[in-house]
Amino acid sequence: MNSCVPALPMSEDLWRTEQLLQYGLNSRVLTQLVREGSLIRVRRGCYARGSWWTGLNAAGRRRQLVYAHAHGTRTTSAGGFVYSHTSGASLQRLHLWGVDDMVHLTQAGCPSGASHGRGVVAHTRQLGSREVTFVDDLPCTSLERTVVDCCLMFSVSQSLILVDHAARAGADLPLLRDYCTALAGRNGVVALRRALELVDPRAESAGESLTRELIHRLRIPPPEPQYVVRTSLGEHRLDFAWPGRKVALEFDGKTKYFDYRPTSEVVFQERRREKALMEQGWIIVRIEWKDLFREQEFKNRILRALSPRSHDSQPAPFRRFPAS
Repeated sequence: MNSCVPALPMSEDLWRTEQLLQYGLNSRVLTQLVREGSLIRVRRGCYARGSWWTGLNAAGRRRQLVYAHAHGTRTTSAGGFVYSHTSGASLQRLHLWGVDDMVHLTQAGCPSGASHGRGVVAHTRQLGSREVTFVDDLPCTSLERTVVDCCLMFSVSQSLILVDHAARAGADLPLLRDYCTALAGRNGVVALRRALELVDPRAESAGESLTRELIHRLRIPPPEPQYVVRTSLGEHRLDFAWPGRKVALEFDGKTKYFDYRPTSEVVFQERRREKALMEQGWIIVRIEWKDLFREQEFKNRILRALSPRSHDSQPAPFRRFPAS
């Protein structure tokens, strides 16, 4: 960049247009910075540092879009709305899967799409005082109201992921069931009802929720989630287990290997753990995201592992079904 161009402030990553103008960057410079990637135009009147924005994961980016909307409209909106639906879920850091980046808000009066700008969906609803909370100082629908609003526009799989995580975060399940009863006959309520039937707060990831839903839908004998096995290396918790058959099902999501610790260390410890389990006669079935969409193959692998012949035909206890 031209050395004559003022540098972006180092203390922030998100700015309104007028802030950048006050720092000495005119519209021509802003256009240049956007073109070269130093700035990202997140929404009308709001920019983000390019290196920071591109480093965000999908969940972080959805959350930052809400912050950007609040930041960008701070001096142009009278407020009166509450962040809701997937935006409320993003602020509350709930697991979402397969959703877009639209900013959703709810207001009491008739919404005007033009007044909120592109990328914003405005909903009309009179919210009760218990249906509104604050997250990061932003008005947001309550945990239970957020779950209901999302599930009314979600599939069963998306709903189960959200409801599982909300239950793990302390959502009031009886209240959610009351909401569900009151919405009988409403479009989308089937997904909410189904998720509430299958909810399990022990699920630790979206992948585990989807795996459990698939096992149920394919009529595979239900496993025990988060099953603890004691081995020579200590206690190990399995994502899913059929203890009577000594069959374990492990979901290998990307975050399992890339969060917090170096990949090589995680993989090494995982192999030691697996070897200790196999020495006790456990069969390990590993699946990845892609396996959840190969339903017949998934079912065949699980049933093969559970089959008595799968155990009796093996001369030694070391057997493993890797992810396909």
